[in-house]
Amino acid sequence: MILSNTVFAQYPVVSLYENGVPGIKESAINTKENVVIGKDGITRINNIMDPSLTVIKPKKKTSDASVVICPGGGYGILAWDHEGTSIGEWFASKGVTAFVLKYRLPQYDLYENAEIRPLQDAQQAFRYIRKNAQKYGLDTEKVGIMGFSAGGHLAASVSTHFDEQIGEITDASISVKPNFAILLYPVISFSDKYAHLGSRKNLLNDNPTIEKIEHYSNELQVKNGTPPTFLVHAFDDGVLVNNSLAYFKALKAKGIPSEMHIYDRGGHGFSMKKSNKGPVASWPARLEEWLRLNNWMK
Repeated sequence: MILSNTVFAQYPVVSLYENGVPGIKESAINTKENVVIGKDGITRINNIMDPSLTVIKPKKKTSDASVVICPGGGYGILAWDHEGTSIGEWFASKGVTAFVLKYRLPQYDLYENAEIRPLQDAQQAFRYIRKNAQKYGLDTEKVGIMGFSAGGHLAASVSTHFDEQIGEITDASISVKPNFAILLYPVISFSDKYAHLGSRKNLLNDNPTIEKIEHYSNELQVKNGTPPTFLVHAFDDGVLVNNSLAYFKALKAKGIPSEMHIYDRGGHGFSMKKSNKGPVASWPARLEEWLRLNNWMK
């Protein structure tokens, strides 16, 4: 593995907090971001001290919609290019502006109240995009969110906890609610029955209370106003397909228009990689159809 202090920047990067990042422990101020490029070619990041948005603009913008992309990694790392920039490039190739979110992970040695920091950063991303929509030529009512695995849990949390702006920085004048959501093999439930226990432990530490488990089990938090959602999962995924099924059932119960694709095989973490993936590799085409149907992509 190769260690590096920086990710090679191809695109503009915007810091989420102009006046200092809230919640960093004094003992962690000098911590350096950790970037690991694995033998599989995937860049993995943690120790995120400056949460940011990487802006991937289309060469030919055909839509005024935009999407915030949350890479996965079990709330332990971010699979930065695999489930982040490569996805942003796909959206840009289709004429849609993408913002790849480098969100803080719940590292209790670095941040006070670490469990809220991923959601705080995601909500701040929506404030930034809506505040600067004119600059980018975007519609404030067409801002979506997309997440993979634990990033899917974060995206679902943004989709269900939008009525509470959390943390030290809030702005009631700017909505943090997505207009649509895209969840790829998401962690949804923190229940003992369906949870990806590694993600739950990383976010909530050991022995979380029943109240905390239920609060972060997003199938229990779906409400009127939760956005239309597109879900993709494989039956043989180690993150149990029951996560997507439970969320889809909750969306249906609230009458929220949504679409779900369950594939027989595909495992976990397939993202855009198509080699030896079989039918699961067709999910981007299905997503494109859904986005066009709803006028988020032209």
